[in-house]
Amino acid sequence: MQMKYHMVTIEELVPENHFLRKLEKALDLSFVYEETAHLYSRKYGRPPIDPVVMVKYLLVGFLYGIPSERQIEERCADSNAFRWYLGIDLDERVPDHSTISQLRRRKPALRKVFRRLFEQVAQQCIEMGLASGRLVATDSTHVKASASPASMYLAETPEGPGAYWERLNTYEEQAGEYLAQRTGKQKKKRTKILKRKPKHPHRRVSRTDPDAGWLNRANKPHGMYYLSHQTLDTDHGIVLDVAVTAGDASDKTPYLEQMERVMELLPVQKATADSAYDFGLAHQVLGEHGVSFFVRPMENDPHPSVEFRRQHFQYDQGNDCFHCPNGKELTLTRVSRNAGSSLHWVYSARQADCQGCPMKERCLNKSLKDKARRLTRSVFEDASQKNLSQADSPEYRQALRLRQIWCEGTFAIQKWSHNLTRVLRRGLEAAEDHCLLSATALNLKRMIKCMG
Repeated sequence: MQMKYHMVTIEELVPENHFLRKLEKALDLSFVYEETAHLYSRKYGRPPIDPVVMVKYLLVGFLYGIPSERQIEERCADSNAFRWYLGIDLDERVPDHSTISQLRRRKPALRKVFRRLFEQVAQQCIEMGLASGRLVATDSTHVKASASPASMYLAETPEGPGAYWERLNTYEEQAGEYLAQRTGKQKKKRTKILKRKPKHPHRRVSRTDPDAGWLNRANKPHGMYYLSHQTLDTDHGIVLDVAVTAGDASDKTPYLEQMERVMELLPVQKATADSAYDFGLAHQVLGEHGVSFFVRPMENDPHPSVEFRRQHFQYDQGNDCFHCPNGKELTLTRVSRNAGSSLHWVYSARQADCQGCPMKERCLNKSLKDKARRLTRSVFEDASQKNLSQADSPEYRQALRLRQIWCEGTFAIQKWSHNLTRVLRRGLEAAEDHCLLSATALNLKRMIKCMG
């Protein structure tokens, strides 16, 4: 067998228009040295892997949909373009996959690098004009956790304060002041923490990954999953923020904090989401920031036990009271709050009016042995109605359509091409790193495409 010698360099083997060449010009990773300087010793130990090489090593895996670090090593070993991007010459050895895995496991501070990388790419897209904040859309998708079904057991769901406790404190105090003006009754300040009573007393927990949650939603697969919550700009589909929760968490849990982080990046004019995000506190908080909230209204099942429901009572906004079908008045009596995101005004009729009413059989709940009719009205109802009253407008429908196109389409691309189908590492923080890298890869592709 005859051998032929060629005098070539790795620079000559990578086409000039290759995507990784464009990426090298567009993305500055010098900040990685600042973030990791405290992790390396200048005096002791063997020469380490360059931290920028490690970030690039993982990034190409998400850019090209390579699911594991072992497979990334194999691809880097036989790909000239990958070697060129990592700065590894033809006669040099590719970093071992186990070294990268152990660095990620043993150095939790590396997680800051992935968050900063995502934020820097998002900020670069904003500066290029690829995101304007005219309309941002939010949704979540399930990502399969690395949890064995055989390791699952039932654990008691812990009680704790509601997810919006601190936010609701201010609104509850304001409601108490208004109630004192209307009724002369001063609402007592709450002295004990309101516990969240879970819908289900037990939850499924995996011993291999306790941070994952059992996903049990309609039209979704059942199992141990994480949820990746993403907010993106609908101009070019640039992902502006990523939050990760267990699979059994509610979509609205991280929403307000996520939107506040987005509003720190750029001024948001309008926001849109599906019906899972239709809760009063979101309408109120976004309205206070001057953001119009276009959300698909959540369907509420009417109470089946009585004939006269809320819509049969006429609300008098000027006097802040309700009038029943018999013309009697239901006045404001107190403020009610639960452990979720609900804060309600309670309106009550006089017991004498209800007991002597000829319509009481159609109005009072016999199973609860009601003696007087009560109605509740959300403290945030004005903010909600301001947005939902536009539900039939073309602008509102277009916003919901754009959310469906961009959010669903983005999740489909990430699952197909950028490793968002499943998480190979365990723990909530590792899952967040995974989702951040997937969103970063997508943003880089869309950024470079728009640059071209």
